[in-house]
Amino acid sequence: MEMHHLIIHFLIVVTQFLTGVLTNGFIVVVNVVDFIKHRQMAPLDLLLSCLATSRITLQMLIILSHLVLLSFVKMSVLTKLNTVLMFVSDWGLWLATWLGVFYCARITTISHPMFFWLKRRISKLVPCLILGSTLYSFIMSGFHEKQSVNLIQNVMLNFFSKNATHLMGIESAATSVLIFHFMVPLLVFLIALLVLIVTLGRHTWRMRAMSPGTRDPRSRAPLRALLSILSFLILYFSHYMMSILFMFQTLQFGSFLFEFCSLTVAIYPSIHSVILILGNAKLKQSAKRFLLCGQ
Repeated sequence: MEMHHLIIHFLIVVTQFLTGVLTNGFIVVVNVVDFIKHRQMAPLDLLLSCLATSRITLQMLIILSHLVLLSFVKMSVLTKLNTVLMFVSDWGLWLATWLGVFYCARITTISHPMFFWLKRRISKLVPCLILGSTLYSFIMSGFHEKQSVNLIQNVMLNFFSKNATHLMGIESAATSVLIFHFMVPLLVFLIALLVLIVTLGRHTWRMRAMSPGTRDPRSRAPLRALLSILSFLILYFSHYMMSILFMFQTLQFGSFLFEFCSLTVAIYPSIHSVILILGNAKLKQSAKRFLLCGQ
């Protein structure tokens, strides 16, 4: 890989790291301060804090993996780092999935007994969902540790070779299990957000039909929520697809496709956290006060 490409790539990674740490760190600090004041934390705040913590850790591991890769350390160190990275990434995907389910259960209105049960109990289920996701991600990352050895060898071959023709293969059975493992949170997330998008779309259409030509703020709120959910869906799906492509395809280190996948995977934790801040009343007000104090 040419030196100027390497420098540009590393500068992009550092920029994403700083943005991710600042935005997600802001979410954690606001919720922790609120917890200290009131001696309790709302389920949504707990979920957002855990999600922000996972993304801070993910950004740190991404930049650490770049530093470790450039230092040419032993393969065992890279393998352990990749296992931890897989755990944190999977944990963050599950937390983002439960955030989508939480919004779906709290906002949508569907006349079904199971949905009514979920709507009433989702707040109490949040700690259990977080704990279950943590244990599940930990177990699965340990299960896929052997496959991560081949993934790291592929990365090293891509880094050192311009034509990586001797890439290590991954067993088809292990690949199928790994793909299924990543498909589960994606399917749950898609179902929850599609239901939420349909509900918000219908509500927005009804509000506009009832008051055509007016600029009622109440009619704008569902539209803003719908745009926020759509951006959430696009970012989540793009991050998921690029991660799969990055893991299972032969991407030459330094190529345009490699750079695009790396950018998409790393930008999701930062951009979506900005959307979460803008869409949450408490976080948005705290951000405004922080910016006003800085002026």
